[in-house]
Amino acid sequence: MIPDSGMLPWLERLRDLVPGIEPLDVHTHIGFNDPDGYSCSRAQLTGALERIDARGAFVFPMHEPEGYPAANDMVIEEAGATEGRLFPFCRLDPHDEPLAEAERALGRGARGIKLHPRAERFTLDHPGLEPVFALASERRLPVLVHAGRGIPALGRHAVEACSRHPGMRLILAHAGISDLAWIWRVTPDHPNLFFDTSWWSPSDVQALLALVPPGQVLMASDAPYGAPAWATVMTLRNALQVGLDAEQARAVVGGQALRLVNGEEPLDLGPAPGSDGLARDPLLDRVYSFLMSALGQMFHGVEPAETLALVRLACDVGDDARQAPVCRAVLELLDERERYSPEGDGRPARFAPGLHFAIGAIGIVRTPDVPVS
Repeated sequence: MIPDSGMLPWLERLRDLVPGIEPLDVHTHIGFNDPDGYSCSRAQLTGALERIDARGAFVFPMHEPEGYPAANDMVIEEAGATEGRLFPFCRLDPHDEPLAEAERALGRGARGIKLHPRAERFTLDHPGLEPVFALASERRLPVLVHAGRGIPALGRHAVEACSRHPGMRLILAHAGISDLAWIWRVTPDHPNLFFDTSWWSPSDVQALLALVPPGQVLMASDAPYGAPAWATVMTLRNALQVGLDAEQARAVVGGQALRLVNGEEPLDLGPAPGSDGLARDPLLDRVYSFLMSALGQMFHGVEPAETLALVRLACDVGDDARQAPVCRAVLELLDERERYSPEGDGRPARFAPGLHFAIGAIGIVRTPDVPVS
C-alpha cells in the first residue's frame, strides 16, 4: 500500500468544506499471488481505512492464476474479522462455473460480485454470466466490473445487461474509461448502472462527475494500486470542482455505496452538473502538461528530472498571482517526493519511485477552484 499520510491534511481541509463525510471505498483488493507483483493484507487495508475514519470498503481477491474459490473464502474470512468494516465480494471467472461459485460464496457471506474481463479474458456477453446477472438482479447485488485499460469496449453489453436485469447494480470501475466517450448519454436511463472513480487522470474523473448523474458515481481507490486517502481527496476535489454540493459529494464518497451493499434503493441526487466548471487556466495548463509528461516517464521507470524541473519553472507564476496557491501546493508535493523513500511501499520497481506524488499534483492542478489551505 502506498504511503498516504501526506494526504491526511488535505482530507481535513475537505472535511471543513464537506462536513459529515464517511468514506466507503468500493474497489479494494487483498491477496498475495497476483502476477503483477502487488500484494495487500487485511491489516494493511484496514489500517489505511482507519486513518481516514472510513466507514468501510468493498473488498475482493486480486488476480489468482489458480482460480478463485480458495481466494474468495480467504476474503470472506478476513472480512469477517473486521467487525463489518470490510464487505467481501466474490471474484468469478466466467469460464469456470461462475454461477455455482457465486451461489457458494454468497452462501458463505459474500455481499457482491467482482468481474475482471482483462485478467480472465472475456466480454460481458459471455453466456456464463447471464445466470450470474439474473442472480444479482434477484438479490439486488452490486457487481463491479473492470472497465479500464487493456480491454475492448464493454459498455454496450453493460447497458444491455442493466436493461435485462434491473435489480442488479452494475458498477463499471476506473471511471468507465473504456466507454466514457458515449455511455454518459444513456446513463440517466439506466439507474442501476454505476461508475467508480478509481482512476488517476483528473480529466477522466472530472468528465465522469460532470456528465454522469452524481447518484451513479462511487468513490474508489483500487487499493493497493491506489490508497483510500488519495482516492477520497481526489474524488472530493474533483466533485467540488465540477459543482456538486455537499449532499451530493457525501453520497459519492460513501453514502450511496452503503445503500447499494445493503440492498437499498439508491438515492436520486439529481442530474449531472455539466461541464461549466471545467474551464482551463492557461498557466495551470502548462503545469498540467509537464506533469503529465513526467508521469508518462515514471510509468516506464524513467526518472523525469528534466521534466519536473520544467514543472517547477512553470509554477514560478509570482507570489501575487491567483494561480500561486495551487502552484505552491504542487511544489510541496514535489518536495515531498524528493524526501520520499520507496522502500517497503509495495509498488513494483518497474515504476519510478514516488509517482503518486505526481498524480496528486495533477489532481491539485485540475481542481484550482477548491481551496488548498
